[in-house]
Amino acid sequence: MRPIKEICEILEVFRLQDPAPKSELNYHNAYTLLVAIVLSAQSTDKGVNKATAELFKIADTPQKMLDLGIDKLKEHIKTIGLYNNKAKNIIALSQKLVDECGGEVPDDRDILENLPGVGRKTTNVLLNVWWKKPSVAVDTHVLRLAKRLELSDGTTPLSVEEDLNKLPDEYKLYVNHWLVLFGRYICKAQKPDCNNCPITKFCHSTDKRI
Repeated sequence: MRPIKEICEILEVFRLQDPAPKSELNYHNAYTLLVAIVLSAQSTDKGVNKATAELFKIADTPQKMLDLGIDKLKEHIKTIGLYNNKAKNIIALSQKLVDECGGEVPDDRDILENLPGVGRKTTNVLLNVWWKKPSVAVDTHVLRLAKRLELSDGTTPLSVEEDLNKLPDEYKLYVNHWLVLFGRYICKAQKPDCNNCPITKFCHSTDKRI
């Protein structure tokens, strides 16, 4: 793992390019963001946005989702991978939010992590994007790039999260977005675009193409 000061230098390059990156998921409120994040597991944001464009017009609260029902929900999200299981979780978490939280999505990590289909990563994304908390979500992009760029010695999402949590809050707030966008469009897993990499001078990867 690099020294924190050096990691901050790398992230500063990203910040100069994009000071306040945003999630590419479309949402209207905390609930639709939560649903979108659940749907995005092993799916693309673009695919989720296409599926939820009409869904969120008619089901943007837990109660409206329950009123819609699981069969109609499946019709809206059937183009998304694992849609059957995701539909079950969305209905179940919606029921729990209605029964235990007054139909509202709470700003409470313990409650969120115990919702059906919602784990630590989803909770971190929600807390970060909706409530602007410096919570670090570690998905496949972040896990891969943390190793490649020597941002962490961790080998699991939790251990990488613990390392990245050593960063100042100003970087923790956006590190997930920066790394996800970087991994999605530049440092792609199969074919990294090293010629257009803004941090190539920091990269020591053996498959570096420059």
